[in-house]
Amino acid sequence: MEKDKKFLGIMFECCNIYRRIYINKGGNAYEGRCPKCFAVVKVCIGSGGSNNRIFRAR
Repeated sequence: MEKDKKFLGIMFECCNIYRRIYINKGGNAYEGRCPKCFAVVKVCIGSGGSNNRIFRAR
């Protein structure tokens, strides 16, 4: 079920759209695309990262 998956909230500033992106199959990053212009966003997972769950993508 998708609501049980780990996600980040991304505000795609390119098209002023909020969207969730989900952890990839490798478990090493969150990946997604803007639903309007298909701009790609990738947020790597690693030590020294952030506890924030919502970000802006330009």
